[in-house]
Amino acid sequence: MKRIVLILMILASPLFAVQPDEVLEDPVLEQRARDISTGLRCLVCRNESIDESNADLARDLRLLLRERLVAGDTDDEAVAFIVDRYGEYVLLNPTTSGSNLFLWLAGPIMLLIAAAMGWNFLRSRAKVHESGDTDTLSDAEKERLRQILDD
Repeated sequence: MKRIVLILMILASPLFAVQPDEVLEDPVLEQRARDISTGLRCLVCRNESIDESNADLARDLRLLLRERLVAGDTDDEAVAFIVDRYGEYVLLNPTTSGSNLFLWLAGPIMLLIAAAMGWNFLRSRAKVHESGDTDTLSDAEKERLRQILDD
């Protein structure tokens, strides 16, 4: 039983990326920091939030966020400060305005273009079969084909 508990503790250790010395004494501020940090990307791990990451840079970002909250920043001001410093890439859910709007819309637009091209291709194939013009070999080609098949 002790081994199972030990194994589960070892497996769960990455879940506790926030170190005890980082935790704020004010539970309201700590909860705000946790809520904000789940939306910020670790620049080292790339697809982990800074709350989940054990990287040194993620720790620095968590501390910076907590400093901003203790200094009296609102949630939006703290996130804006970090975005200004590290760029929009630090957001796990980027904004849908400005140049990012092109990136958000590029996927669906490409899908629509591909669907239209596929539809046109299928329609053009159907027209060829409807016209009945499947006999495209000349008489000389038919004779040559007959000779090849006979051999």
